[in-house]
Amino acid sequence: MDNISIGRMAELCQTTVQTLRHYDRIGLLKPEYVDEYSGYRYYSIGQCARLDMIMYMKYLGISLDTIKERLDSDNIDIVSGLLQQQADLIDSKLKQLHHMKKAVQLSIKNYNTVLNAQPNGQIDIQRIAERKMFVYNGKLDIYSHTLDVFEYILRELRKHASVRHLPMAYFCNVGSLIRQEALLRQSFVSTDLFVFVDNDFPDSEGIETIPEGEYACTYCSDFFSERDYAAKLRDYIMENGYEIAGDYICEVIADMQIIPQQQRKMFMRLQIPIRRA
Repeated sequence: MDNISIGRMAELCQTTVQTLRHYDRIGLLKPEYVDEYSGYRYYSIGQCARLDMIMYMKYLGISLDTIKERLDSDNIDIVSGLLQQQADLIDSKLKQLHHMKKAVQLSIKNYNTVLNAQPNGQIDIQRIAERKMFVYNGKLDIYSHTLDVFEYILRELRKHASVRHLPMAYFCNVGSLIRQEALLRQSFVSTDLFVFVDNDFPDSEGIETIPEGEYACTYCSDFFSERDYAAKLRDYIMENGYEIAGDYICEVIADMQIIPQQQRKMFMRLQIPIRRA
């Protein structure tokens, strides 16, 4: 027996005495020998191999209970399967981090848009790239109800999106639609809420593609004034000889909750696709 003290073992394996004591308590790595009089723990150099594996698997994010179960089985197939499971979990986490990073980058872009946006109601023509969205029909006209009803419909949108495994990071970019047919009739009714998704998101039920094109755009920071701004946007298109080429889109650029009032305050970009006559 090598009689390596617990302090020396910790030093050799670049861990701590407290960690080795914990591993002893849970039966993950028992000392080779414990002095019955002093209670001092002693290890052998051969135990470093098990400790190395423990530290490696812990680094990969595997729980100590699972490590103990797999190492005690002494079955290399089980260990190999565990490592594959962990590789799959890491891939999943990387995908989640990818969506989180894109959401943060989009939020930065959107808040910069708020800081540099033209005054509310001022209209201009913008070229906007192709986009994809997941759309949910809440059956209720959001303009005919209170902001509380909008919140309930938004909960339903989240629920239906989660069933389709849409990342919650997408929800920094939601909005509502008025369909082209209603817009042409000057019927400002919106029952459809949406959340933008990545352009490479697979087509499925509820996914719609908004083509690249020119849009008449304006900004609005009051939920209850949005319909009036939408009407002005439509009038601008008609008065300037353009044609309405698709659905009206109200995109929430920034969502800033007013804490004392416990209510949502949205800064929105209102958009109608156009064709030049």
